[in-house]
Amino acid sequence: MIISVHQPAYIPWLGYFDKIIRSDTFVYLDTVQYEKNSFINRNRIKTPQGVTWLTVPVKTKGHLNATLLETEIDKCQNWREKHLRSIYLNYKKAPYFHLLYPKIEMLFKKDSFLLAEMCYEHLVFWLSELGVEKKIIRTSQLAVNSKKSNLILDLCKDLDANCYLSGKLGENYLNEEKFHNSGIKIRYQEYRHPVYPQLWGDFIPNLGVLDFVMNTDKYELIMQ
Repeated sequence: MIISVHQPAYIPWLGYFDKIIRSDTFVYLDTVQYEKNSFINRNRIKTPQGVTWLTVPVKTKGHLNATLLETEIDKCQNWREKHLRSIYLNYKKAPYFHLLYPKIEMLFKKDSFLLAEMCYEHLVFWLSELGVEKKIIRTSQLAVNSKKSNLILDLCKDLDANCYLSGKLGENYLNEEKFHNSGIKIRYQEYRHPVYPQLWGDFIPNLGVLDFVMNTDKYELIMQ
């Protein structure tokens, strides 16, 4: 069995979904520490002026050591309406806007106040839109409390995986010998980003999945 593991991400890029598609089981890593200025609570969309960030505000004061399960969204900021407005203004001319935007409006009406929970709801939504059906397990549902490379290895053992699909950065921290000794193969993701029709000039890769789904229904392009 092949598993992949990733932290929550807001409007993830296509490589995130490529990992899920190539796995038998995807592990949603919601028990690790929140990282400021990461893609956990923000991602990019395309505008006539180039890319812009959509950022979910979180409470960090006094919570720098909080796990993602404990990280709260700042409900005092009107971010949902701002994000919807940005999506509307920049994608209203996209081919699939009228099909997708009403669903996104409904998604944003959910009032989750924990970051990991909100990202999970959004992940389930995007997987459904892409027609991807995979088993998802949250680390908060498992009794695995290791750190870094040992965490990944112990997740593989706990789930009886014989192969771990890692992102390229895994080469910098995974203890390959330990995986080998445990009978678990490591495969590193080699993702080739597809080129698809976009609004607003020259193609820009590595945007959030929103840009892809607004502009094309050729979801098989995710896996190149």
